[in-house]
Amino acid sequence: MHKLHNGLFDYADFIRDTDIANISITDGLVIMTSRATGIKVLCDRQDKRIAPIEILNFGSYEQTEVSLMLRLIDRGANVFDIGANVGWYSMNIARLIEDVQVYAFEPIPSTFSYLERNVEINNLHNIHLNNFGFSNQDQELTFYFYPEGSGNASSANLVDHPNTQRIVCDVKTLDGFVNATGLQVDFIKCDVEGAELLVFQGGIETIKRQQPTIFAEMLRKWSAKFNYHPNEIIKLLSDLGYKCFAAKGKVIEEFFLMDERTLETNFFFLHTIKHASKISVLAK
Repeated sequence: MHKLHNGLFDYADFIRDTDIANISITDGLVIMTSRATGIKVLCDRQDKRIAPIEILNFGSYEQTEVSLMLRLIDRGANVFDIGANVGWYSMNIARLIEDVQVYAFEPIPSTFSYLERNVEINNLHNIHLNNFGFSNQDQELTFYFYPEGSGNASSANLVDHPNTQRIVCDVKTLDGFVNATGLQVDFIKCDVEGAELLVFQGGIETIKRQQPTIFAEMLRKWSAKFNYHPNEIIKLLSDLGYKCFAAKGKVIEEFFLMDERTLETNFFFLHTIKHASKISVLAK
């Protein structure tokens, strides 16, 4: 048993060079805390790709993207986190930007439960939780989910994992939700495992009218499951006056077309007129 217990000290040494400041072990629970922001995340024993586990694996988690978001989101903004998963982005934004309001959307019930608990243990009252997703029409969709990789949940069967479960979830259109609530949308983070184009199609009027800053994941292999190419997103938003940018360290660099040589997966879209000042400061 002492050999087993020694693992605790191994982890005390292991986390020194990572963004995990501490690991809390209580009855049946493991909670990891970010060194940089103090955000606590409840870990799912089965999930191999949840943010704190990725931090243990690689030292940090999408640090460049989070840093740029914090520079692009204004004090008092309304942020829509579409595909919130367990809340890593929502919680960092809610904790670090003054007077911000975060609207987090996560359709998978078990993942949403972790999102709720994470928001609770971090005592964040400026995150508004919604247990549904967005698409290009209001409907019920079958999502494909496996516990070992909650972040890969999608309305397309992306990886054909042996433990994949089919779960029926509600999705709405962004336009319909915004019209019903009257909310102003200042920043959209959209990571929905290939269905990003459908989300933007369902929010085209909101994007055209309110011109939010947009952060989106675009992967060729995921979008192919939905029968489109990421360049269609670039074209759709370009027609609304947006430029596409890739993260390059502390700055952004204009990005035009994705091809088979493209390595970047996360992109920012800024409106050429509304966000001109931010582009002049951040663009390489």
